[in-house]
Amino acid sequence: MASMTVAKTMPERVTFDAVEKEYKKHSLYTFATIACIIVYFIFSTVQFNIIPSFDRWNGERGSLFMLDMYAHKDHVSMKWGKPEETTVKFEGGYRYDYFNPAHSFGGKISPPEWFSKDPNTGTSIVKFQNGGSVILANEKVSLINWPGLENDLVFKRYDDGKPYAVGYENRELELPEWIRVTDNKIEVRPTLWERVQLYRKKVEVHRYDYGWKFFFFDFNSPLRDYSIWKALSLTFSGDRLISEKSNFNLVYTEIKDNELWLHGVVWFALLETVIMAVLGTLIASIVSLPLAFLTARNVFGRAGLRFFLRRCFDFLRGIDMLVWSLIFLRAFGPGVFTGIFAIAFTDTGSLGKLMSEAIENADKKQNEGVASTGASKVQQHRFGIIPQILPVFISTSLYVLESNTRSAIIIGAMGAGGIGLQFLGALQTGTDFENVAYMAIVVLAVVIGMDMASSSIRSRLIGMDQIKLFAGVKK
Repeated sequence: MASMTVAKTMPERVTFDAVEKEYKKHSLYTFATIACIIVYFIFSTVQFNIIPSFDRWNGERGSLFMLDMYAHKDHVSMKWGKPEETTVKFEGGYRYDYFNPAHSFGGKISPPEWFSKDPNTGTSIVKFQNGGSVILANEKVSLINWPGLENDLVFKRYDDGKPYAVGYENRELELPEWIRVTDNKIEVRPTLWERVQLYRKKVEVHRYDYGWKFFFFDFNSPLRDYSIWKALSLTFSGDRLISEKSNFNLVYTEIKDNELWLHGVVWFALLETVIMAVLGTLIASIVSLPLAFLTARNVFGRAGLRFFLRRCFDFLRGIDMLVWSLIFLRAFGPGVFTGIFAIAFTDTGSLGKLMSEAIENADKKQNEGVASTGASKVQQHRFGIIPQILPVFISTSLYVLESNTRSAIIIGAMGAGGIGLQFLGALQTGTDFENVAYMAIVVLAVVIGMDMASSSIRSRLIGMDQIKLFAGVKK
């Protein structure tokens, strides 16, 4: 009886020891992997100087960039002693002066409703959304009804031109923390939406407001003061706003040629980007499918040629699309062809490999069934393999098309053209982040539309093929 007990427990003990040993080995591997990741993270942090880079982060500047994406800014500028020459400009542009008749249709001057000016004294009042106002007078600037201030605050200049806050001479530290005093200027900035800068020779007031102003009709457009709905209603009117143009043509051209938002340029560039993605993917799909049959072991028997084609696929997809775009940029110069060939070369390697693997994994029985009817090799591949890999081929090609739409933006910024080049131009200005947001939304809408369209096309094409195959079997 005792011998039977030992015989039963010994194998169990051996099994337990083996499991425990395997568990300890896996635990050691897991710990070693985590330790390697931590060491690599520490090495990368020190090597690339990551932590000190956070010290260069300017939170206020980043907030201003974000604010610029969904708001617009007007500049009010006054020279000390010359209040009658006060200017109000949209985004500070010299061509967008509200008081310049040359920049207003028909010489009509229409300053913003938050700005008023006394024509006799030249004194100007700028009202802010917080309820406060800034009064720009001859040699005095006043903050009145300002939130956070018990009394109105007045700024003047010393004889040497340096500005100062009246009542706070030699005790600037007692001013609110949102008022900064330096040797050359005083900056009043309670929030990102209001800013007053007093220099030795001039005063600048920056006022932000929500929205993309002049989105449809730019500053110099005859339709500047029209809403989009009012402008569209003009197209049904027989009375022409401009005699040499129909109202429909006027509305269309003013939107398309908007010099602030560049609608015509942006949408044409977006069309170029889509063309790059579609043609590049189409070329890659057409070339990769027959080559995939030549690299599949169950279809093509010549190992030498098969090995060569597989290495060609590795070469094509091993070089990044961005590198291909730089190569073709030297060959073709800037333009759509650079993007098309960069996409086609990269995706030929990727799609070729995926399709060859799908062919090798195809069910042999269906191919053998077609062969039993006396079909040729081409017919066997056509009716035995292609119906099996067609869903994978279509799904993969359409997914690659969606991905290439985004990739075409990057290679476009490198010189291939399209919306990517417009993105880069808007980013380089450092002030047109509302245009960046606009183009990002347009690209996102196109990508979503292509995703929905590709899903519909995929289901329709796969469904039609299955119906035709089922009809052929019934016959």
